[in-house]
Amino acid sequence: MTLAVSNSPYLTNASGNVLERAAKIRLAVFDVDGTLTDGRLWYSEDGHETKVFHVHDGLGLKLLQANGVEVALITARISHPVALRAEELDIAHVYQGQGNKRACLLELLDALHLQPEQAAFVGDDLPDLAPMRLAGLAVAVANAHPWIVQQAHWQTAKRGGEGAAREVCDLLLHAQGKSDAALEQWQ
Repeated sequence: MTLAVSNSPYLTNASGNVLERAAKIRLAVFDVDGTLTDGRLWYSEDGHETKVFHVHDGLGLKLLQANGVEVALITARISHPVALRAEELDIAHVYQGQGNKRACLLELLDALHLQPEQAAFVGDDLPDLAPMRLAGLAVAVANAHPWIVQQAHWQTAKRGGEGAAREVCDLLLHAQGKSDAALEQWQ
């Protein structure tokens, strides 16, 4: 039995315009805190920071990479758990401590010889606004600040850290006609 994923419930809220934008994406950029995590900051007794990442998001990021979409993380904070997670997922483009995420995105686009319309940026709060406005596809997670939601082309049904990034990955694969092929490797 072959499964088809094009009828995923959360893809039904993607308009034709969103799907057109998603079809052009060659670089998917994610904020970390509030997007790949739930946005809460956890510190141990000895002051070390910990983060919780969703396994579904990780597989989605790997699927994007396996299907020709570059993945990048751009975050204002510096965190060892982010470096560990990026290494685990073979994400080569990891930019921590970025006060100007738009400038960082522009440099990355230049290095990869891509145009802004070929990039998606996924965020949740004001530091993500400028790169979202630059990107061809701006995505807000379900728990994003309302000002960010107003600027997004699309909003996930799931909250940051709870599978929102996987929704974005699935949307991109679907729009590019690669979702069924991605699923077939697991059957």
